[in-house]
Amino acid sequence: EVQLVESGGGLVQAGGSLRLSCEVSGFSFDDLGIGWFRQAPGKEREGVGCIDRSDGFIYYADSMKGRFTISSDHAKNMVFLQMNSLKLEDTAVYYCAADRHYLGNFLGAVVNYEYWGQGTQVTVSS
Repeated sequence: EVQLVESGGGLVQAGGSLRLSCEVSGFSFDDLGIGWFRQAPGKEREGVGCIDRSDGFIYYADSMKGRFTISSDHAKNMVFLQMNSLKLEDTAVYYCAADRHYLGNFLGAVVNYEYWGQGTQVTVSS
């Protein structure tokens, strides 16, 4: 059974940092890519970035470049999202998800990602 579990969310002041973790199980990193997404209240879910662990390829949405960094730990089956210089508008529920067509769906149809975690809340305060 494929499972993804996010952690690391919380309340942080503007300008601060958080590192989110996504623990994955039930599949090989060679089979599925991992994406990070977020959804703010009243807004559509948007992509932050995605990673292919089989070759190390990482893609970021243009609006996420510079402050967000995706990384992974093979041994721990973990994928991370480091978020720096957080802004009020970064407040959202953050999700990790997995899909075989991780990049195509990241660019075209986020909702087509097959497997999703439960999400972790990130709240940025002034």
